[in-house]
Amino acid sequence: MTAQAPLFNRLALIGVGLIGSSIARAAKVQGLVGSIVATARSPATRRRVAELGLADQVVETNAAAVEGADLVIVCVPVGACGEVAKEIADKLRPGAIISDVGSVKGSVLRDMSRYIPPSVHFVPAHPVAGTEFSGPDAGFAELFVNRWCILTPPENADESAVSKLSTFWTSLGANVAVMSAEHHDLVLAITSHLPHLIAYTIVGTADELRQVTRSEVLQFSAGGFRDFTRIAASDPTMWRDVFLANKDAVLEVLGRFNEDISALTRAIRNGDGQTLFDHFARTRAIRKGIVQMGQDVPDFGRPHPGLPQPKLPRPYASSDD
Repeated sequence: MTAQAPLFNRLALIGVGLIGSSIARAAKVQGLVGSIVATARSPATRRRVAELGLADQVVETNAAAVEGADLVIVCVPVGACGEVAKEIADKLRPGAIISDVGSVKGSVLRDMSRYIPPSVHFVPAHPVAGTEFSGPDAGFAELFVNRWCILTPPENADESAVSKLSTFWTSLGANVAVMSAEHHDLVLAITSHLPHLIAYTIVGTADELRQVTRSEVLQFSAGGFRDFTRIAASDPTMWRDVFLANKDAVLEVLGRFNEDISALTRAIRNGDGQTLFDHFARTRAIRKGIVQMGQDVPDFGRPHPGLPQPKLPRPYASSDD
């Protein structure tokens, strides 16, 4: 029986942290790519990528990484995406697909598209998956299983390129959705960006209280606070860039959140138990819906069995034309 051709001949990864290293591991397991070339800003990271065998070739520059690649995935903080696109623009192979993994899409679309040549297919993406850990050692092949990957192609995007990138992500185990960059940024401001901002704030407040109560705030942490500290342990560079890049949507959602906090503050002050009960009942129902949709599993964010077998047959086979 003839082995199936890989979906892409050569995958270039620019940045090999949690997401990039997980892509490399999963793509290898699934046989989705013929070879992987990787690069990272730090020499220490490049050495570690080589030691872990995550790529067939590790190079020093972004431009060198993308030469000959038919799929390029930029896995750097969103604030650096534009500069990366500028560096690699004249080295991109005609017909290649270039994508990213950032959790803000409007700014990435704006900052990268100005440099991407017309002969290259630009399809921004956001795999909604991750842990609080970072670096090439943090990745694992099952990270994307049953998580969502959102594609935000520009209006003039080539449909076959979008479909081929969608196949790549579904083969890694993800569910794929397609939406506009603007809508993505509003949705993620609610579901991801604001929760992270709240987590950073609560943990910071607790640290200030710790100065008064010594170690008791941390010593007697309940499950809820532990969850907040996990979120607040995320990469500060990445989240700084997220809030600056998605400023408008975050401020819109934050304004609504402040209104809700004010309403709950009044209810507590006035002893209005019915308002509190109604609010908690409504939000409890939302939580149940999340569980029913399978978006809360005990091993989320940790390695686990279950990476699906490749979908056969794939609608595309990579070629050299």
